[in-house]
Parts: sequence; structure tokens; C-alpha cells
Amino acid sequence: MQTTHTSARASAWLLVAAAVLLLAITMGSRTVFGLFISPLNSATGLDVATISFAVAVSQLTWGAAQPFAGMLAERYGAARVIVVGSLLAAAAAALVPFADSAALLVAVLAVSGIAATVGSPSLLVGTVSQRVSAQQRGLVAGIVGAGGPLGQLVLAPATAAVISLAGWTTAAFALAGLALMSIPLALAFRRRPATAAPAAQTATPGGATLREALASRGFWLVNATFFVCGLHVFFLVTHLPGVIEVCGLPPSVSGAALAVLGLFNIAGSIGAGWVIQRYSMKWTLSWLFAARAAGIALFLAAPKTELTVLAFAVWMGLTYMAVLPPTAGLIGKLYGTQRLPTLLGITFMLHQVGAFLGSWLGGVFVEATGSYDGMWALDLGLAVAAAALALTIREGAVAAKTAPAAAARPALARAT
Repeated sequence: MQTTHTSARASAWLLVAAAVLLLAITMGSRTVFGLFISPLNSATGLDVATISFAVAVSQLTWGAAQPFAGMLAERYGAARVIVVGSLLAAAAAALVPFADSAALLVAVLAVSGIAATVGSPSLLVGTVSQRVSAQQRGLVAGIVGAGGPLGQLVLAPATAAVISLAGWTTAAFALAGLALMSIPLALAFRRRPATAAPAAQTATPGGATLREALASRGFWLVNATFFVCGLHVFFLVTHLPGVIEVCGLPPSVSGAALAVLGLFNIAGSIGAGWVIQRYSMKWTLSWLFAARAAGIALFLAAPKTELTVLAFAVWMGLTYMAVLPPTAGLIGKLYGTQRLPTLLGITFMLHQVGAFLGSWLGGVFVEATGSYDGMWALDLGLAVAAAALALTIREGAVAAKTAPAAAARPALARAT
């Protein structure tokens, strides 16, 4: 019996490790695209606003595909979805150097966005959360979420170095090869969770139905805050190199700032997962957005030096991936885990609507005014609004009111 428990625990943690690596590859590859904007502008003649729009479309298609990726994973298994998506991601990355027109660039990046759903936090956190106990979901969500900044930490300086030494086309092909390397990770996702029910089932053993979740005010309040998160994050990762260039700082600062963001995102994500096991999730969410607002305000007021840029990257790194654990935790607590990949897919779809606006409007503002000041003001106002909205969420579980007790305990719960 002890051997069975040990095996189950090892299998569950193997899944967590595979999810971390997959998220590192997918999110790391996406967050370094800001490094390609200037080379694309020089090589193709496309202006920054046009390239920003193509990046924004990629964020939008990434979000729009996530609920469907969750549904497909619930029906056919996450492993198959991961393999197909990884192949698409590799093809899209390899085609970027040949996208010499606005229409072609938009099309290629749109496919890239759809493909990236295989390594999205919604699919990975949702799948892993089905196999761990409720007490561990917050910490596990933080650990899995740390994969994104881990990928950014490694890939930001590596991509900047490859662009500098071998050119941006070589860097794009390298990202295509990296996408193919994620395919073996699908093996860890082959086994279905023990608590899974047939895809056609609308109610879960320990959760609300999909219809009940969609009709809940709390679900949309969580979504509203995560929409703001998307705008913040992808304005920052897409346009931080441009902000640094406007400030007159050397390009090397861009790679360093993105790497610092990634490093402190790891600490922020895992730390938030630890915090929500002990304190209120909605208060944690509110404080994180308040901290972002304070960081933006201080950065705008400070002189723009290499030190202040890196300090800002540290502060934002501690707060922006940290939003994922309380967001996923709240949805899992309120509505159960049976439909969690789909519900988180909807939440991330709205996150990516915010990402679309953050990526696109940053380019629009700088083309129209020559600075990012207007975008920073919008970013600051939305952070304050999200901090206030988070406090209006009712943290009591809808699932507990609508369904009988859950059946089998997941693997990690049994093992411990």
C-alpha cells in the first residue's frame, strides 16, 4: 500500500515538473517577442504600430482558443492537445522570418497564439489541480506558474544574445526548435485524473455546473481583475524594450530587465501560492494590484536610469505572475475542479483581451505621441480599479452549495 502511495505521489510530482517545463518553453518564447520588434521593423519596413497589432492579435487568438483547448483536454486528454499545439508553435516560429507583409505577419502570429494554448496556465494549472488536494492547489498553482518566468529568465538573455551574435532569423528558428522539444513532455499528461468524469457530464462531484459558474457574479469579478492583469503584463513584456529605448538607455538593459522580471516572477508566483494557503485569496489579489499601482507610480516619478529600470523590473516581477495562484485558487474554491481547465480557459481568454489591448495600445500611443506616458496612466488607473474590484468578491464556495461531497481524493492527497 505504501508503495502505491509513493508511486502516486511521484507520478503527481512528475506531472507538476512537466507542467513547469512546458510553461517555461511556451511563456518564455512568447515573452521575448518584444526583442524582435526592432529587427522586424528594420528588416520589413513595417512600423511599430503594425507589428504591435500583429503581436496583439496573437494575444487575442491565444485567449480565444483557451476555453476550447480546455474542452478538448477534458474530452481527449491533455497529452494529445499538447502534441498538436507544439507542432503548430514550431511551424509558426519558423515562418516569422518570412512574414514580410502586415497580413502575413498577423496570420503567422495568430497561429502562434492558438498553438500556445498547449502551454497556457489555464490548461496546465487546471489539469494539475485536478490531481492534488484542495490544500495543495494554491502552492502547486504557484509552482506551475513559476514556469513562465523561469522560461523568461533563461530565454530573454539567451534570445538577446542569439540576435546579437547570429541575427534575429536564427533566433526565430531556435524558438521553433525549442517548441518541438516540448512534445516529449506530453507523456506525463497521458493518464487521466482519478476524479475525472465523462466530458458530457455537466455537474461535477465536488463543483458547480458550467452554467452555474457562468451565471455567478464572482466568476466575472475574478475575470475582470485578470483582464487588467493581461493588459499590464503584455504591455510590459511587449513594450519594455521600447520604453528603455525612449529613455535613451542601451539595448543591453532590455535583455537584463526581462531576465530580472522572470527571476522575481518565480519568487512572486511561489510566494503567492504559499500565502493563499494561509490568508484570504481576494485580499491577496487586491494587495497585488495595489502593489502594481504603487510600482508604476514610483517608476513614472523616478529618473530613468539603468538602476531604476532594474528596480522596477524587480517590483513588477514580484507582483505580476503572483496574480495567477489566487485567481486559479478562487475559481477552484468557488466552482470545483472538474471543469477547471474550461473555466480557467474562459478567464485566460479575457486575460488575453487585456493582453491584446496592452500590446496594441502601447504601439498606438508611442506612434501618436512619441512616448508611452498615456499608456502608463491608463495602466495605473486600471491597477487601482482591479485592487478595488478584488475586495468585492465573495470567497464562499458555490460548489459546496450545489453538489454532494467529492469522491476520490487526488494522488498527492492520498500520498500525504
